[in-house]
Amino acid sequence: MTTPASLTVAGTEHKAVSPWLTLLLAAACGLTAANVYYAQPLAGPISAALGLSAEATGLIVTLTQIGYGLGLLLIVPLGDLVENRRLTLILLGIAALALTGAGLSSHPLPFLLSALCIGVGTVAVQVLVPYAAHLAPEAVRGRVVGNVMSGLMLGIMLARPVSSFITQLSSWHMVFFISAAAMLLLAVVLAWTLPLRKPAGQLRYGALLASMVQLARTTPVLRRRALYHAGLFAAFSLFWTTTPLLLAGPEFRLSQGGIALFALAGVAGAIAAPIAGRMADRGWSRPATGLAMLAVAVGFLMTHVAAPGSAWALGLLVAAAIVLDFGVAANMTLGQRAIFGLGAEFRARLNGLYMTTFFIGGAIGSALGGWAYAQGGWGLASWIGFALPVLALGYFATERRGHQP
Repeated sequence: MTTPASLTVAGTEHKAVSPWLTLLLAAACGLTAANVYYAQPLAGPISAALGLSAEATGLIVTLTQIGYGLGLLLIVPLGDLVENRRLTLILLGIAALALTGAGLSSHPLPFLLSALCIGVGTVAVQVLVPYAAHLAPEAVRGRVVGNVMSGLMLGIMLARPVSSFITQLSSWHMVFFISAAAMLLLAVVLAWTLPLRKPAGQLRYGALLASMVQLARTTPVLRRRALYHAGLFAAFSLFWTTTPLLLAGPEFRLSQGGIALFALAGVAGAIAAPIAGRMADRGWSRPATGLAMLAVAVGFLMTHVAAPGSAWALGLLVAAAIVLDFGVAANMTLGQRAIFGLGAEFRARLNGLYMTTFFIGGAIGSALGGWAYAQGGWGLASWIGFALPVLALGYFATERRGHQP
């Protein structure tokens, strides 16, 4: 009798994906992606416990992001070369070891090295997303990718409030221990459940990486979709970097618990991913892309309607978080649906390039947000945030109708 894991998926572009497997992949992506974001609201307590200077506190988050970025460029493309289930399990093992190391750390260097490796291991999620696209037939690929992406977005959006609540109940160490246990359990479940997927590619690793330059040069759909989402993800990062500062400031004076509850509001935006996937399957990618960009821009405008510090202002800020996250989740799914349709043989490399590009946009957005808030408060930061999706929309307007990605 064969187990699910003993089945081989080589060219299964035409087989249906079961709802159970889609749900499992969505949960796996959410649990894994959260690893990059757990430390964001805990930077202060972790820095104090490790004895880091105020200037070095940012390294707690930055090194995880650097590790993730390196993984996107150097490891995710291996999905076109290495059996996908095995690659995923290796990365989950790295993540589990690194999370355990972070939880055990009492000095800066071991924690920061663990943070770097957490980022590297977390790119398992970007092996799983194109893997899901491989399993899905063309007619429902957008729906499957959208459902998996909804899990990823839920993980990103829930990570901050979950880590805050766990720390409030226990300690920041426990956040990393719990996540390490989750990665090990997830690895066991995926090892048993996922079918094998052996890529047809025969390139050597060096040639594989070199081919990414050619793909970036010769794939206009990839370039456009990556730059569209770089603008939107920059706005997303700016919003979530600066709103905790705004909420904790003199206008709203929210506690860490209150800020964690605010972060939960953004979770509602994750429902956009499966909706966008279905729209793409019906050939509506162009109008859906325009609406997603408008939603992000409108989200920032909403925060200027009510008097600062009022109950109405807080309510509108919550609504803005939902609208903005909705637009970002939708556009991300539309972009991945577009690039995954370009060819199975280089799908992992396309995804690595796509993710790296907009991840850079997110890093720029975070930096801009911190600088703008220090210089001009929420007013300056929010107008820069508004300008980012407007720029993306302007670039989108140059796309020829007959060549929409």
